[in-house]
Amino acid sequence: MREPSNFIGIIAGTGELPLLIAKEAKRQALRVFTVALKELASPEIENLSDEVRWISIGKLGSIIETLKKASINKVVMAGKAPKELLYRSSIMPDLRAIKLLMSLPDRKDDTIMLSIVKELEKDGINVLKITDLAGSLLVKEGVFTKKRPTKAQIEDIEFGFNIAKEVGRLDIGQTVVVKDRAVMAVEAIEGTDRAIKRGGKLAHEGAVVVKVSKPQQDLRFDVPVAGIETIKSMKESGCSVLALEAGACLFVQKDKAIEEADNSGIVIVGYKPNCSLPT
Repeated sequence: MREPSNFIGIIAGTGELPLLIAKEAKRQALRVFTVALKELASPEIENLSDEVRWISIGKLGSIIETLKKASINKVVMAGKAPKELLYRSSIMPDLRAIKLLMSLPDRKDDTIMLSIVKELEKDGINVLKITDLAGSLLVKEGVFTKKRPTKAQIEDIEFGFNIAKEVGRLDIGQTVVVKDRAVMAVEAIEGTDRAIKRGGKLAHEGAVVVKVSKPQQDLRFDVPVAGIETIKSMKESGCSVLALEAGACLFVQKDKAIEEADNSGIVIVGYKPNCSLPT
């Protein structure tokens, strides 16, 4: 029998975050039991876990039963699970997932994720805050790059921040792309990178990307994350500034992202309302 207090479960979606969570758990002398979502998780999670089970994202019942059989009563849900997967015919939900989806009043991100959390909790599986194991990744206030924002770019950051917060309040997305205090793109079901590419191309270079937490952000899921892929999407579409809400967004692969930004002439800032950014 496993000793539950020695184990942490990770439900691993896409991106770098599940890998970083696993590394931090190891640093805290915890053993890692990972449910890796087949369509999303990186194969690297195998090297960072004591045990791994690969399960399709649609098999909610299987995920819960697997965790229960392994005596895992604490999990972290880490990594993005794009909502567009709900509309792919190749994803076959099991009976428990179908019942959950049929019971939902809508398919907003928070509605779906909170319902999944409640399903896990029904079976004695407690979902921890992502920041319990990734607090060190929270963005700090200030300018991270060699290049600093101009006065006009700071005005766009301030404008975009308020728009992004409102979009988040409506549970549509967490990112907006703006230029000259006009909205070029709002993140929706397509995700951050595709919204950046769309908005950057519409702006014809010089756009500002603002990423924030929702006003009602639940730290157990969907915490906003940026990293080197964010910078690559900005570079591809000609965006100039990335503003992340300080104390509320996670910044993964930070050193690599800053190096890529410096090489591309992109500005990265951690922003809070009324903070003073150097120009």
